[in-house]
Amino acid sequence: MRRLILVEPVARSAVWSRRLSIFAIAIAAVAITLSRMRAADPAAVLTVFGAALVLAAFAALLAAAAASIIWRDGLRGVQQAASGFALAAALLAYPAYLAALAFALPPINEVSTDPKAPPAFLLSAKARAARAGGEPAPSSEDTRAAQRAAYPDIATVTVEMDSTQAYQLALSVANDLGWRIVDSEPPNLNGDGAALIEATARSLFFGFVSDIAIRIRPGATETAIDVRSVSRLGGHDFGSNAERVRKFIGEVKEATRER
Repeated sequence: MRRLILVEPVARSAVWSRRLSIFAIAIAAVAITLSRMRAADPAAVLTVFGAALVLAAFAALLAAAAASIIWRDGLRGVQQAASGFALAAALLAYPAYLAALAFALPPINEVSTDPKAPPAFLLSAKARAARAGGEPAPSSEDTRAAQRAAYPDIATVTVEMDSTQAYQLALSVANDLGWRIVDSEPPNLNGDGAALIEATARSLFFGFVSDIAIRIRPGATETAIDVRSVSRLGGHDFGSNAERVRKFIGEVKEATRER
């Protein structure tokens, strides 16, 4: 006599949770790839990525519903529900972190070591072409006040070297940080000895561009180095410009200690 083996069915919500989470990650990967390849404009990229986040949130809800059904009815699908929730949570984690930063940090999109008189961006053909003909707008008093309150540690860095040495140091640090040098004006030794460097940096995931201006001004015994970082997209940088400026300052100070 043959034995009949009954196999409990799998909760459909668990299966769909995993399917949706995998699909959401694939869509997010496409959005990030298009952005980094500059194959789509930022608005379209963020729209596609937003759709991926909606799918991930729905997948997490399905996983929670599957857990309830599995507990109540004794169905299979724990592994599918768990993997669906884990994948969805992984995709939602970074946007959730950015949302927390949006509440904790001021809604500004630029930071400068000299808020009162930030470094100017170059007007050369190379620099204007890199900025697509545009130029970051002057910062408002509200932006300057918000920066001073949120990032009181960010200030002009001074080095005990002449302007030519400080210029070479700033170029070296910018390159070490992975910034792309757009154009530069070396120190004018027949004038005031000031120098300017313009660069761009890209964000980690989407590769969104920020414009950076570095100014070198010699004094009687020291040379002042100022840096300004401005995001091209959005009105909130989630602290990225402050972090970028801090890294530059830290590398400059570390390099001067090693000399």
